[in-house]
Amino acid sequence: MKDQSEYNAYRIPVPPEFEEVFSHFYVAENTSRNAVRRRLLPSYQTILIFNFGTKALLQSGDEEIETGKCLALGPVKRAFEYTLPPGSEILVVNFRDDAFYRFFGNAMIAENLRSDPDALTGEGCFSDLWEQLNTLPDTDLRVNFILDFCRPYLKKRNPVIGRLASFDDKSLDVIKTLAEETGQTERNMQLWHRKYLGYSAKEIRRYYRFLKAVEMVQQGITSASGVNWFDIIHQCNYYDQSQLIRDFKHYLDLTPTRYLKFQQEICNPVG
Repeated sequence: MKDQSEYNAYRIPVPPEFEEVFSHFYVAENTSRNAVRRRLLPSYQTILIFNFGTKALLQSGDEEIETGKCLALGPVKRAFEYTLPPGSEILVVNFRDDAFYRFFGNAMIAENLRSDPDALTGEGCFSDLWEQLNTLPDTDLRVNFILDFCRPYLKKRNPVIGRLASFDDKSLDVIKTLAEETGQTERNMQLWHRKYLGYSAKEIRRYYRFLKAVEMVQQGITSASGVNWFDIIHQCNYYDQSQLIRDFKHYLDLTPTRYLKFQQEICNPVG
C-alpha cells in the first residue's frame, strides 16, 4: 500500500479583483517516498500547470504526458489521471469562463489535449515566467507573482459573453434568450458560445447535470441513509438509470458503483 502521509494538496482562493478571471489556484506536492496517483474530474475550465521538482505525469487514454515546466490543458471535458512522483510539486492556474480567450484569443486547446503555452504566444514568456517562479521560496509569493504578471495582458470582456457566462436561469434557454435580447441569430450566439468559452451551451448543460449528480452522490456517502440512486435520477432529470451510467462513463470512464469505490482518489476541481 502506498504511503501518502506526505502528500499535500490544497486550494488557494483568488482576490476579488481576479474572481472573474480565475476560480482558484491548486497546489499538490509529494514529499513521500512513493508515487501518488489521482484522477481529476472534468471542470470545463482551461488550466495551466507549472511543474517544480520531479516531472509529473498525466494519463489520458493511452497517451502519457510529461508536464515539463509548464503545460496548458483544456477546457477539461473528461477526467484524466495524474501521477506525482516523489519530489514533485505542481501549481495549477484554473481559468474561469472566457478568461483564457481574453488572454490568448483562443478558447479551445483540448482537441490535442495539451499545448505548450509558449506556442500560444509565439514567445518564450512562459519559460521566463517559470524561471522567475522557480526562484521564489513559497507558493503565496508565486501566486502573487502570477497575478501581477498577468494584469497587462488581460483584454476587456465582451459584454454579451459576460451574460453567456453568468446566465443562471435554468428554466430558460440561454441561447434563445440572449439572441432575442441582443438581436443576434441563435446560430451566431451558438458560435460565440463555443468561440469564447470553448464549448457549446448543450455540452455545459449536460455537464452541470452530471456535476449535480456527483454532488448528490457525495452527500449520500456522508449521510446515514446512503446514496439513493433513484432520487439522483429524478432530481437531476435523467430519463433512467442507463442514462446516468452513460454520463459517468463519458466523463469519468467509470460506472457509478466504481466511482463509489474510487471516489477518495478523485479530485473535484469545482467542488
